[in-house]
Amino acid sequence: MFSVLTILTVPALHAEAYLGDRTLKYGASGYDVIQLQKNLSYLGYQVGKADGKFGWQTQQAVKNFQWNNGQKVDGIVGRQTASLIIQQVSGGQAVRPRAVTTSRGNLTLSRQDIYDLARVVHGEARGESFLGQVAVAAVVLNRLQSGQFGNTIQDVIFQPWAFTAVHDKQFYLEPDATSYQAVQAALSGADPSDGALYYWNPRTATSKWIWSRPIIKQIGQHVFAY
Repeated sequence: MFSVLTILTVPALHAEAYLGDRTLKYGASGYDVIQLQKNLSYLGYQVGKADGKFGWQTQQAVKNFQWNNGQKVDGIVGRQTASLIIQQVSGGQAVRPRAVTTSRGNLTLSRQDIYDLARVVHGEARGESFLGQVAVAAVVLNRLQSGQFGNTIQDVIFQPWAFTAVHDKQFYLEPDATSYQAVQAALSGADPSDGALYYWNPRTATSKWIWSRPIIKQIGQHVFAY
């Protein structure tokens, strides 16, 4: 994991809607449509641009998914189709966030923020100890509160090349219960990283710049630094 200065923001379309919360069909739009498109793309279906708009390409991808999985082929994503998509992407480990909002100091986050933060933890650190997962969540929050990496959780997460999980699409896996627990711990004030703004795996990191950061500690396979 390493950081660059360019910031890419993601439009907050119906930010509180999750895939499966409502029926999606041609003409729908929202963040849950982005989730649908990203998940279908991860499963190998051609959806075109993941822009949050349920167009003909997304409809055809849904029909192809339904056909391949023995469902009624109508291009409509109801609860059954949504659940099957999530199950296939996450290996059946999908868990929905319980909290609607929470805070860390003067920071208030929405359900969507918590969901995206849990996806970072799951994609980046699901093989790490619980302490290591809390540390990863804390780094994202430290970045947000520093004001150096954008003004929203999405600003921080979607900076180009900031998080390997976004680049290799593991971010789009559904987070498990441990990921949410790690996020809640970080939101409650736990910070095993001791205020770090960066972390990386020293065995796989290729950026020379990242090694210029002052190292604080190592937790599991990740080095944490200012």
